[in-house]
Amino acid sequence: MKKFEDFNLKDDTRKFIKVNAFQGPTPIQEDVIPAALKGKDVIGLSATGSGKTHAYLIPIMEMIDPYLDMCQAVITAPTRELAAQIYEMARVMENINSEIRIHLYIGGNDRDKDIETLKKKQPHIVIGTPGRIKDLFLNAGSLRIEHAKILVVDEADMTLEFGFLDDIDAFAGRMDENLQMMAFSATMPEQLKPFVKKYMKHPITYQIGETVRFNPDIHHVLVPCYHHTYGEVIKSILPGFNPYVCLIFVNTRAEASEIAEELRESGIAVTELHGDLTSRKRKQAMKSIASAQDTYVVATDLAARGIDVGEVSHVISCGFPKNLEYYIHRAGRTGRAGASGTCYALYKEENDEAIRSLMKRGIHFDHMRYRSTGWQELRPYGQKHMRKEDDELDKKIAMVYNNKKNTKIKPGYKKKRKNEIDRIYRHKKRDMIRNKIKDEKKALYREQARKTRPGS
Repeated sequence: MKKFEDFNLKDDTRKFIKVNAFQGPTPIQEDVIPAALKGKDVIGLSATGSGKTHAYLIPIMEMIDPYLDMCQAVITAPTRELAAQIYEMARVMENINSEIRIHLYIGGNDRDKDIETLKKKQPHIVIGTPGRIKDLFLNAGSLRIEHAKILVVDEADMTLEFGFLDDIDAFAGRMDENLQMMAFSATMPEQLKPFVKKYMKHPITYQIGETVRFNPDIHHVLVPCYHHTYGEVIKSILPGFNPYVCLIFVNTRAEASEIAEELRESGIAVTELHGDLTSRKRKQAMKSIASAQDTYVVATDLAARGIDVGEVSHVISCGFPKNLEYYIHRAGRTGRAGASGTCYALYKEENDEAIRSLMKRGIHFDHMRYRSTGWQELRPYGQKHMRKEDDELDKKIAMVYNNKKNTKIKPGYKKKRKNEIDRIYRHKKRDMIRNKIKDEKKALYREQARKTRPGS
């Protein structure tokens, strides 16, 4: 295993490492740092929490010339929160060498103030969201990054997923001809490869942590929703575990708001983090998360990606994301640093394909529900239950096949047998429809009764 001393770094860079109290390089740092210092284009694939931020900050600290009055490195992140988090990590460089200038450019900050500041001095290191960097560079013409020799695209797969790669493409094409690019991601989607091919020259790919992504210490539990909302199911299972921090993932911003509000109405303190929040509320949410103010955090994948939420003991996944890799990331937010963790995956009928796909990839789900008496183990997911009526149906069909009277009548006996079986199925279907209508009426009555209860 390598040590930071093996990299032959400058005094300031060694101080940067010492201030961060790093004992030794993580696997992704061990691979990326030497290649980056040689000016190589790098693709780093590793899970959140693997140390990839400092895998590029350490080489940048080494290569920046604070006495050269121009922008030398640009770092992009797909969300304001992640960009702000990277900025806080990078600002330590300014404490070590006061000549280094690092600026953060994200939506929600005062654009006019940024432009006025840029007229006086250009930063050595630019950190921000792709849209704001593009705006200040190409539209306002105030941010001068055309001579920067390093471009880092953090969380590249999510940058692609949410359509921000076009913004990077717009300004990357106008940067230095010998631009060194480093892209860090959890996955490498096919759609990302044309961008990589366009800007990277013989990139070296380092993939770390397949075992991290499928952590055996994470307990995956499937919890059926039936006809209940995610919020109702969450409230019903909360007595079944005692979290230190519980991260609740949802697929949309609207779901995040609805679930957070539903939990608050039940007296549960919760922090919500998603794109519909105002800049002020998002900053407040980040402060709450950093101080572990609330046990429960409701977030979308985009908002939570790369954000340090501390020691997450439990994760609740409300349904499954379209890209199943994100489910792996959701579950992977718990069970870190040798600790065990639990991911409760709340599911509905439409999630069947996603569940079966994850099972094929090696994830074992326990199938459970919570009642007042405690957790109840259900039949393994996908294992069919032969209900009484199904058993009776099979018996009736068997009687038709075994009826010797039918087989004695040679002309048309097969057709007659088929008609008899079709009749049995029609009766069965009619009974199923009647039962379904009854169940729907019962569910409607229960919902109406719930809404009319005091406090609903």
